[in-house]
Amino acid sequence: MIIHAGFATIKTVTKDASGLSLTLFLLPMASLYVHIPFCKSRCIYCDFYSTTGLTVQDDYIRALLSELEMRRTAMFETPRTVYFGGGTPSSLSLQQLSALVCGIQSRIDTSRVEEWTMECNPDDVTPELVGWIARSPVNRVSLGAQSFSDDRLRWLRRRHDARQVDAAVELLRSGGVSNISLDLMFGFPGQTLSEWQNDVQHALSLRPEHISAYSLMYEEGTPLYRMLMSGEIEEADEELSLGMYTSLTDSLSRAGYEHYEISNFALPGRRSIHNSSYWDQTPYLGIGAAAHSYDGKQRWWNVDSVHRYISSVASGSPVTEYEETTPITRYNDIITTALRTSAGVDLTMLGKQFHDYILEQAVPHIESGRMALSDGKRLHLTREGLFTSDAIMSDLIYV
Repeated sequence: MIIHAGFATIKTVTKDASGLSLTLFLLPMASLYVHIPFCKSRCIYCDFYSTTGLTVQDDYIRALLSELEMRRTAMFETPRTVYFGGGTPSSLSLQQLSALVCGIQSRIDTSRVEEWTMECNPDDVTPELVGWIARSPVNRVSLGAQSFSDDRLRWLRRRHDARQVDAAVELLRSGGVSNISLDLMFGFPGQTLSEWQNDVQHALSLRPEHISAYSLMYEEGTPLYRMLMSGEIEEADEELSLGMYTSLTDSLSRAGYEHYEISNFALPGRRSIHNSSYWDQTPYLGIGAAAHSYDGKQRWWNVDSVHRYISSVASGSPVTEYEETTPITRYNDIITTALRTSAGVDLTMLGKQFHDYILEQAVPHIESGRMALSDGKRLHLTREGLFTSDAIMSDLIYV
């Protein structure tokens, strides 16, 4: 028996038909994700499941709590984190948020929750919402700032302006919220390096505990992708995007932020516990339409339709797809998650075959300075390797 993060766990070695083995830590569900898919409007880049139909929110909350009731036997009843993601959780009314929180607390033991995060749109942050947060167990707020250029925010079809981000942070601070994360985007068509640096400096002036920064992605099926395919816009130059990323990492490092994952930076002691669970393969339970779950051996995800989700939960049988993972898929998952973090891949988690394979594949990257092996057991990207992480991960994937 092994103790991991305060929970009892069992260490096993699994093999597939090829004889490849992977050390597997069977953990109880240590995180709860609650998907709130409602948005008052859709941004042009978003490919997460969401809906602008807001008339079924009460029914949806009842369905969420019913699903949690059904699935709680699959979950250790003292999760370490709870995360309200979306969509836009802050689009719910205070009464709906209260019903959701109380419903969760009455169904599982939340006494050991260290981090309870709620995603918010800046324009939803009102004195009333901040007052509710102060009375609730929510102790971390993630704000979707994206940019401090009003023109760019309008182009993205965001509902807020730059001034509202500043006002939201000020309101949250006045209400006692001491853990704020800001989401930023870079690599917009026509954006200059100096414009991006202004965004970063503006974010730093607000001194959030955490910053997530992502390059603008053109996901198939989004309005942004259609604009790209039609020739209406062009992607940012790759060299310019690299310069923006380099400037970001330099600026945040000088400001005292730890670069602990490719796109995530935190002041000491303020790393996202919940998101880190995805990167270190900690099992988690997701409830809601399109929500995903993982128990260490199996993944499952709910139907991506609010109406089908509500009706199927009401019938006692949520529409869910399942995938049984193999040692190979679990190894590949580790490569595409753990390798994104500053800690890298713990080689002691791998059976001999995967251990030998990853070290053999990593040799040219170690020799080039893009990867490093620390303490003989942790393989991780160097600063140079961050810039070509996708290519490195591709080389380490087991095929």
